[in-house]
Amino acid sequence: MRETTTGGCQCGRIRYTVALEGNDAYFCHCRMCQRATGGVAAAFVQVKAADVAWHHQPDWYQSSPIARRPFCSTCGTPLGFVFNDGEGMDLTVGSFDDPARFRPVAHAGAESLHEAWLDTTALPRHRSETTPSIAERWKAAGLPVPD
Repeated sequence: MRETTTGGCQCGRIRYTVALEGNDAYFCHCRMCQRATGGVAAAFVQVKAADVAWHHQPDWYQSSPIARRPFCSTCGTPLGFVFNDGEGMDLTVGSFDDPARFRPVAHAGAESLHEAWLDTTALPRHRSETTPSIAERWKAAGLPVPD
C-alpha cells in the first residue's frame, strides 16, 4: 500500500513529499557515504525518483562519476543519493519528518562496515533534556530542548 509522507532539511528550506511502498530502509557503510554524511554509515530509504516532489529544489553535489547527492546548501543537511542513470533514488532516513517508522533490512557497502558501531545496546544513554551542557544552553536561549 502506498503512503505519502514528508521530509526535509534542518533549516526547512528544502522540503519534499514522497509516496512510499513500505517501511524498509538500509545502511550504506561505503567510504563515500561515510564522508558524505560525516557518520559511520548512511541510513537510506529507496524510492522512485518520480515519486519525490521537491517543494524547493535541493542543491546537488556530483559525488562521483556515477552518482550525485541532494543536499541543502544553507544548513548542510544530506538528503539522499541517486545514480546518474537510475530511475530510483535514496532519501536519508533522518530527513523524514517521522524517521521512527523505518526499519533497517540490509547493510550495503559492507567492505567499510565498522562492527563496533552496530550493536551499541550496552552503552549508557543520555537524553538531551537531562544533559546539562545541552539543556542549559537551550534554557539560556529561552527555548525548550528540541526532540
